[in-house]
Amino acid sequence: MASFLDRSRTVAGPTYSRWLIPPAALAVHLSIGQVYATSVYKTSLVEHFGTGLAPIGVIFSIAIVMLGLSAAVLGKWVDHGGPRKAMFTAACFWAAGFLVAALGISTTQLWLVYLGYGVLGGIGLGIGYISPVSTLIKWFPDRPGLATGMAIMGFGGGALIASPLSNQLLRAYDPGFDGSAGSAADGSAVAQLFVTLGIVYFVAMMYGAFTIRVAPDGYAPPGWDPSTRKQSAMVTTASVSANNAIRTPQFWLLWVLLFCNVTAGIGILEQAAPMIQDFFRDGGTTAISAVAAGGFVGLLSLGNMAGRFVWSSTSDVIGRKKIYMVYLGVGAVLYVLLASIGQTVTALFVLLAFVIISFYGGGFATMPAYLRDLFGTFEVGAIHGRVLTAWSAAGVAGPLIINGFLDAQGEPGALVAGDYRPALFTMVGLLVVGFVANLLIKPVAEKFHETSATSSTAPANAR
Repeated sequence: MASFLDRSRTVAGPTYSRWLIPPAALAVHLSIGQVYATSVYKTSLVEHFGTGLAPIGVIFSIAIVMLGLSAAVLGKWVDHGGPRKAMFTAACFWAAGFLVAALGISTTQLWLVYLGYGVLGGIGLGIGYISPVSTLIKWFPDRPGLATGMAIMGFGGGALIASPLSNQLLRAYDPGFDGSAGSAADGSAVAQLFVTLGIVYFVAMMYGAFTIRVAPDGYAPPGWDPSTRKQSAMVTTASVSANNAIRTPQFWLLWVLLFCNVTAGIGILEQAAPMIQDFFRDGGTTAISAVAAGGFVGLLSLGNMAGRFVWSSTSDVIGRKKIYMVYLGVGAVLYVLLASIGQTVTALFVLLAFVIISFYGGGFATMPAYLRDLFGTFEVGAIHGRVLTAWSAAGVAGPLIINGFLDAQGEPGALVAGDYRPALFTMVGLLVVGFVANLLIKPVAEKFHETSATSSTAPANAR
């Protein structure tokens, strides 16, 4: 089995279609995208463990932190070990995380849920997230933004499958659970849900692992001339190792812009349902029902998913630097509008939030292609893993910023649009910082490039 997982055993034959790669990547990303659907059973876990929201929220925080750390630490192994081995490992960790967490729920041991879903599942998240990136880029040298967008949109859309599936399973396992706001399923039902999801996602991710193939050395799509690849000074034909990449100012500028873009997006995602209700609150009552607020959250998930595909594909046409100018510059303007006039018309609020979240998703999906442009394909997966630590930092900073401001403004359920303005204008400031960081990005200096002799020491098909 170990040898079957090796990169050398996954090299595609002459008849293999590169269009089988995105579905394989999607199988993994749709599975790990379940992490965005944890709110479905959050109330049930609070009731089962007899604790508050904060201790249960730590589960998600641990998972996101472990995502960034595992992607950074294991990025080189993923690049050189190959996508099949990485996807197989991700599936094992992700499924094991659900099963260990199910044991923790069954025995009322919250620390086992932290260990399972948080630590083990988080490792599966990190490995699974970056596992198809370098493979996709090498199969689609003509459209890297399109390729990574097709896969990474699955992570943003995973909750669209996981949320209704989890609700239906909880209803089946606990007839007393109706899925309404505040309704809680019993602990046994949540444990059974975790076991079921662990098995289902393991099978789906195994499909991805055993379908994916590595592009042959020197692969070029039919009719595409590799000499057209270098169309601007921002696109290199050289290679930069992961160790050298973190010594460049470009890496840290990319880290800053990703941190700023993600933190701003989380500013809306983390408070989506109560935020729309608070923006249209008058005299203690809100014009937005709980059902409508839930629909708004679902719409944002669609925006997150669509942005990952549409904007990253657009970057193939206008360039990575210009598309990040849109994400950060136009995003800052939209945040100002949301804070200033978002409460006037519901449709305007929804439209502004939808576009902002589409930029949030687009920022994730475009990053691998931006890294490829600047650092080449040699160890782009490992570099991607290291820059994703910005996501871990933003996952902590975003909620802290917005919750800190809101706690200072008043009690939940009594907030209004004006109470959100300090937090939203802080997000504007972050986006401006990210915009400046993007403007400062230039081509990587030649002193950081690998020699042909060095890059040739990579495993076959790793280049």
